[in-house]
Amino acid sequence: MSAEAEGRREDFMQLYKQKEEQQVELIDRILDDENIEAAIRAVQRNQGAPGIDKMPVGMLRSYFAEHGEEIKEQIRAKKYQPQPVRRVYIPKANGKMRPLGIPTVVDRVIQQAVAQVLSRGYERYFSEYSHGFRPNRSCHTAMEKVLEYLNEGYDWVIDLDIEKYFDTVNHDKLISILRERINDAPTLHLIRSFLKAGVMEDGLVSPTEEGVPQGGPLSPVLSNVYLDKLDKELEGRGLCFARYADDCNIFVRSEKAADRVMASVTSWLERKLRLKVSASKTKVVRPGDSAFLGFSFWKSKEGWKPRPLEARKDKLRKKIQEILCRRRAAAQPLSYVFTKLNQVLRGWINYFRIGSMKTWLKNDLGPWLRHKVRVVILKQWKKPKTIYKNLMKLHRYLKSNIPPERVLGVANARQGWYRRAKLPIVNFLITPEVLSMPNKKENRPGLVDPLAYYLRNT
Repeated sequence: MSAEAEGRREDFMQLYKQKEEQQVELIDRILDDENIEAAIRAVQRNQGAPGIDKMPVGMLRSYFAEHGEEIKEQIRAKKYQPQPVRRVYIPKANGKMRPLGIPTVVDRVIQQAVAQVLSRGYERYFSEYSHGFRPNRSCHTAMEKVLEYLNEGYDWVIDLDIEKYFDTVNHDKLISILRERINDAPTLHLIRSFLKAGVMEDGLVSPTEEGVPQGGPLSPVLSNVYLDKLDKELEGRGLCFARYADDCNIFVRSEKAADRVMASVTSWLERKLRLKVSASKTKVVRPGDSAFLGFSFWKSKEGWKPRPLEARKDKLRKKIQEILCRRRAAAQPLSYVFTKLNQVLRGWINYFRIGSMKTWLKNDLGPWLRHKVRVVILKQWKKPKTIYKNLMKLHRYLKSNIPPERVLGVANARQGWYRRAKLPIVNFLITPEVLSMPNKKENRPGLVDPLAYYLRNT
């Protein structure tokens, strides 16, 4: 054998050895003290409800100090048995309920440790068109890609809906996909044990033969690993698409092409990934009729732009109405009410800030919100004497020229709270500027002005 050939052989053997070592060390990287510590911190930061054992997040550190090494040995020996997840339901945007599985806090730490290592390892392999649960990617990056497609003329949309995706992932198929890059038996056994842990509902434990329960830290990365096969298939066909978790839209130039792609992709998903595509929800639409990540689209002179779906606006109104329920809100300090409102408003606007909604915030949501707040304020003041006193304080602060007798007339008005809060004098004195002013004495934040907050953050 020549020296050159021998050198190539040694290089190959070294590469093989490194690969083998990496495979052997995968479970060790998962169970590394620093990785476990990072997982504990992540679970503590996220808080969340306890699992079926009712152990709170606050007990994690002491529990792992006492049992951490025992847990690691069980995992290495493939004897670790996760507890069943606790079934809870949360409302979906369409009014239906989404099932979640809440693992115990100990299982959450182990899942988080696995997820951290898998995410780092798989990140370089994932598609650039996948935006969910990945570093430096978000719903906003997905929307930027969608707008790019639409404004390039790909304005026929295949709105792909995978029916009950997280509940129907095939375990054997998922493990076989993982095995393509992971050749580490303890790691694969640990992942499968989480998949097979079962679900407790109403005191009864049901086995889980398929699906990846939503609610655990491991589910997002496993869902991306599974659907990466779809990403690669669409890439191989040269299609324009954006995917966020199981929400995937494909963009083509004509209705005929859209019909053809929808049929072939549906068939591929059912044959290759054993997933069922909803025949009623998967459709070919124009951008204005599409729904992606809570947005639809409209065409301006500059091109296609996103805007929040009406259903998402209605959901925001409903949430505000819950906070400003007259009987409940009037019995709470304004500092608490304003804090809750601000959290909801900032969160919603931060998510939808890339959408067009200036007119709606200015003419619809803002006035409606402030009227409901004024109702609560007047009801808290309650007595005519108190209403008069507080309105006169605002009268002096604003240096208004309203005659005091008119303020007195408002204070003694016999209308209901709703109608009284609409009176011009009330609106003139309890202005958006007044509502937005913090009160340090009462430790009350100022009320967020939706329009002003939106304009500052766009």
